[in-house]
Amino acid sequence: MHCLHFALSGIDVKKNVIVTISSDKGLCGGINSTSVKISRALHKLNSGPDKEGKYVVLGEKAKVQLVRDLKKDIEISISELQKHPLNYTQVSVLADDILKNVEFDALRIVFNKFQSVVSFLPSTITVLSPEIVEREAEAGGKLGELDSYEIEGGETKSEILQNLSEFQFSCVMFNAVLENACSEQGARMSAMDSSSRNAGEMLDRLTLTYN
Repeated sequence: MHCLHFALSGIDVKKNVIVTISSDKGLCGGINSTSVKISRALHKLNSGPDKEGKYVVLGEKAKVQLVRDLKKDIEISISELQKHPLNYTQVSVLADDILKNVEFDALRIVFNKFQSVVSFLPSTITVLSPEIVEREAEAGGKLGELDSYEIEGGETKSEILQNLSEFQFSCVMFNAVLENACSEQGARMSAMDSSSRNAGEMLDRLTLTYN
């Protein structure tokens, strides 16, 4: 998946939409700030006189940080995603809503990949629009091998690419949301453990001073 991102991220596109995944609650260390930093870096990297960069923000914590100076660039903001247990149906509806309301050449999904209870890996995955995929395939670029596959049935290549793009984005989003949720819980456990330990040490010092 990360190899796919590295291959696709080099393709030149004009309309970039950065999908930043964060949490609604705090007390989980710097996990949300990391996502925002990566998103800002991607936005800057893909900026230019003939390029357009927009945001789709999941979670209040990223929204609070990005809205300060990039409010005009935020297309969609969604909160309380984890109010109910996450499932593919819920995320696929969300992905479909994003695809219908945002114009893009490339979607850059920014999230934290779970490594362990005490570590997470900031990650990005690129999903190209069907039009860009078809353009690259016809130009013989990095996706030129697409024409080596046979198409069966009555659907055209454009229709198949549209369906594949929608399915790919929903799957990538589901994976990213789950990974980020796991990373959030791990970071919160670690942060709360440190807070409890610090509070216990302070209590011991105060008790010693009192006695």
